[in-house]
Amino acid sequence: MTFTNRIDDALLKLKSKGKKAFVPFITAGDPTLDITKSLILTLESAGADIIELGIPFSDPIADGPSIQRASLRSLEHNTSLKDIISMVAEIRKETQIPIVLMGYYNPIFKYGVAKFARDATESGVDGVIVADLPPDESTELTKSAKEYNLATIFLVAPTSTPDRVKLIAESSTGYIYCVSTTGVTGARTTVSEMLAPTLELIKKYTDKPIAVGFGVSTPEQASEIAKVADGVIIGSAIVNIVEKYKDNPPELLSSVKNFASELASAIKGL
Repeated sequence: MTFTNRIDDALLKLKSKGKKAFVPFITAGDPTLDITKSLILTLESAGADIIELGIPFSDPIADGPSIQRASLRSLEHNTSLKDIISMVAEIRKETQIPIVLMGYYNPIFKYGVAKFARDATESGVDGVIVADLPPDESTELTKSAKEYNLATIFLVAPTSTPDRVKLIAESSTGYIYCVSTTGVTGARTTVSEMLAPTLELIKKYTDKPIAVGFGVSTPEQASEIAKVADGVIIGSAIVNIVEKYKDNPPELLSSVKNFASELASAIKGL
């Protein structure tokens, strides 16, 4: 069984217009799955092109304090991967925005890799990013993902060697996730000087779309990155707003919408 992959469609459409993708990240189930559904629709209405949904995990090694706290808040409600997949199926009644699940291998392995690829795709998930699964150890996942046309998005870091970049570029579908700086996720005040040479290296090996994340937190930074990448990923800065207003859903949604609208305008040059 195959499915149209919404990620490819969205990125091709943007490219034809000379526009770049705004890719917000939120943690599924933070503060609740119902609010996550509302956040997806809010982000889409604010100009998001692809949504990255974090799978909460108890040992998020690539995530900084903001997303670690978001994972813990979600896990307090016992949010499971099965719950997230079911939520995506529900949200598909209201939107066709591309959705990528981002997390760690343990929950997927426990769920069952082939079962995950099937259930995720049939619910309406378009891609997966597994932060602690390098492409040379991902055969089981990539094989199942290919069967269901589920994009497998791998990460390139500033420390990646040319050989690693070539392998990641060959293995990635949907887009390549370029980590802008070393370290964990989190809002930063400036764009890393490591970004330009990393992008240059990736582009030596592929013309696949490249989205940049880790540390992007302001419209100014987003605009700067949009000039050199195909997409801009913003996570911690949005997750911080969710945390601030977690007990006031109307304020949470309006604050996220206002910030996301600014980011979308900066990325699209509006």
